[in-house]
Amino acid sequence: MKKTLAIISFCLFTIVACKEKTTLTTATVDSNETFETMLKDYYEDGLKLNPVSATMSGDNRYNEQYPNPLSQDHIDAMKNYYNSYKEKIASYDSSNLTDSQKMSLDILKWECDINLEHLSYKNHQYFPIDQMWTANLTFGQLASGAGAQPFNTVDDYKNWQLRVDGYLQWLAMAENNMREGVKTGYVLPASLIKKIIPQLNEMTVTDVKKHLFYSPVYTIPESFSNEEKETITIEYTNMIADKVIPTYESIHDFMENEYLEAGRKSSGIDAIPNGEAYYNHQIKLYTTTNMTADEIHNLGLKEVARILSEMEQVKNQIGFEGDIKAFFNDVRSNPKLMPFKTPEEVIANFNAIHETMKPQLEKLFDAKPKTPFEVRRTEAFRENSASAEYNPGSLDGTRPGIFYTPIPDATKYNVYSDESLFLHEAIPGHHYQISLTQESKTLSDFRKTLWYSGYGEGWALYSESLGKELGLYTDPYQYFGMLGAEMHRAIRLVVDTGMHAKGWSREKAIQYSLENEAEPEAGIISEIERYMANPGQALSYKIGQLKIQELRAKAKAEMGDKFDIRQFHNQVLETGCVPLALLEEKINSWITATK
Repeated sequence: MKKTLAIISFCLFTIVACKEKTTLTTATVDSNETFETMLKDYYEDGLKLNPVSATMSGDNRYNEQYPNPLSQDHIDAMKNYYNSYKEKIASYDSSNLTDSQKMSLDILKWECDINLEHLSYKNHQYFPIDQMWTANLTFGQLASGAGAQPFNTVDDYKNWQLRVDGYLQWLAMAENNMREGVKTGYVLPASLIKKIIPQLNEMTVTDVKKHLFYSPVYTIPESFSNEEKETITIEYTNMIADKVIPTYESIHDFMENEYLEAGRKSSGIDAIPNGEAYYNHQIKLYTTTNMTADEIHNLGLKEVARILSEMEQVKNQIGFEGDIKAFFNDVRSNPKLMPFKTPEEVIANFNAIHETMKPQLEKLFDAKPKTPFEVRRTEAFRENSASAEYNPGSLDGTRPGIFYTPIPDATKYNVYSDESLFLHEAIPGHHYQISLTQESKTLSDFRKTLWYSGYGEGWALYSESLGKELGLYTDPYQYFGMLGAEMHRAIRLVVDTGMHAKGWSREKAIQYSLENEAEPEAGIISEIERYMANPGQALSYKIGQLKIQELRAKAKAEMGDKFDIRQFHNQVLETGCVPLALLEEKINSWITATK
């Protein structure tokens, strides 16, 4: 009897337990599906607020739109967007989510908090234009007809006209905001203003057929009827003559006269209202850490000293007689390192670097992107102030990833750092990291277009250290170029914090760079002014690189024979861009699971 009761009790318990398990499993599945829907909504709502991002990703649903990010309506909409999703995030129990979803939840929390913090400052309103980073430069790329904006159909040409109308409203408000900024203490350094003026002047050429915005007319598809071609030509001519040129003339004249006269002499962001707090925010934004300016400055000094020691060894290997500063000057001016006559030769050299490393990539990577890749010369209108850069391909892979390199004068183009530059900007740097993220079948859409500079630039700088493993750096000058590129990022830790937190002048930062790296003076000046325009961004490279190197060394030490460099790279790359703390948690979990 007791045995029978025990069996009955066990059966009843089993039935109840099964029911509870089924209920919990169903609840978990429902929660997971609801969570994924919320992530998709976040991504879709974000595209509506920033339709140019949609275009850049190859999503053409909003190609005619350009909402004004300076308008109060748009700022309020952005704040409401992030606040509403913060509330939605709080309703989810992370214990019911998968590991990937838990990371998405943590990332979304970070996204909402850091963006709301950013919107609490006035800098984005009063500094809408600089020489390096701002929407006018991106829009110029779209206007060229060779960027992400499509010009394949008649509707494409109409969409662009509508987008131009919205952009010109932004440009007019940018002028008004900068005028207001002068009154309230938010004004750019005069040295930066001087670099913006020629960029704006490029857009005031009165010969419409030579204007950048006329470029799409030259590439009207042959399939268009003669009437369509004529209509587009007339409409674009009128658009440029009646709208584009007058708006640019207005802001150019304001910038050249009133704004330049008001330009501040100080270099650091701490000179503007609430500047110290803003810089602390920028450090957090770009490094995704809680490091202080002092900690970063001291780390930079240590890294500069370490890399200088390695540079001395390469100098001695080459057989150069003289001190390191003399060697820097020799590298800057050595005719053997400036062998090219035409921009095409520069591009061909980068393609040759790619061919050299192709056979070795298998040893370090078993995941490679399908998105095509190209090397192109930077467009003329922004070439003099631009650095080499990578523009991602479209999400569907139909538009290639593009490595842009400025070549203002091919005869003065120095090749000594080309191998490390290609590893950073192209393969396996930004092209692998961004394309693999975009091609992922497991990541939520919103994570495919995220950008965290600490991770993204950290990976690219880490990629430079892979050169010997990829069959490069056989020429000591190219290895010196890698050290020079790393030194360049170490110097950034010193000069960025120096200018924005320690009262350094632009001139002191330039001099410090000249004494510790072999970059040409013109390039160093451009770089220092870049840091002035976007405080904190330059810190992300070295902070991210050091973290990835630290995690690789830890994994190798703890996993021993089980360590596989390809699997380590998969672990780093498969998450897409994430704050560094989340990357560290993931790698630590992988190490533990593998052990």
